[in-house]
Amino acid sequence: MNEERVAALVEELLKEIGEDPSREGLKLTPGRVARSFKFLFSGYTQDPKELITVFESEANNMIIARDIEVFSMCEHHMLPFFGRCHIGYIAKKKVIGVSKLARIVDVYARRLQIQERLTAQVAREVMDATGAEGVGVVIECRHLCMMMRGVQKQNSVMTTSSVLGSFHDEAATRMEFLNLIGRQA
Repeated sequence: MNEERVAALVEELLKEIGEDPSREGLKLTPGRVARSFKFLFSGYTQDPKELITVFESEANNMIIARDIEVFSMCEHHMLPFFGRCHIGYIAKKKVIGVSKLARIVDVYARRLQIQERLTAQVAREVMDATGAEGVGVVIECRHLCMMMRGVQKQNSVMTTSSVLGSFHDEAATRMEFLNLIGRQA
């Protein structure tokens, strides 16, 4: 990303909305926004496969990481959405380093997103990396595009899930996952 170009575009945007980008509080804003965007959209320059550490393991049980913080930007209004991600999988000789599960979430969240796609991308990445028997991902988020504008619903939470393999095919496995993350099915 060309930070200078983004800063110039932000300066133009400030003018377009009726602001004076040369006033005291806004003088450094275009550069700040450019640096912020570089971080917020860093997922475009990262390959999640390069961040994942997989370990050989005899584990064949359900592994769950709950309450992974999610911060992303809605692709429709470029406003944030934020919440929690819960990931579960049944290992089949391979496990992912636990911090790498959070990194997978971050890589995909740091792109313009819709929550439905983000959920599916995380599930697919875990499945591909581990060859798991099954994977379940649930993401619960609040969307500022619903809270600040449009319908202005302050307490709405969107929940999405993606289930693959045994989590999809076997109701008992799916129920166990949902119970373990504290969500009743």
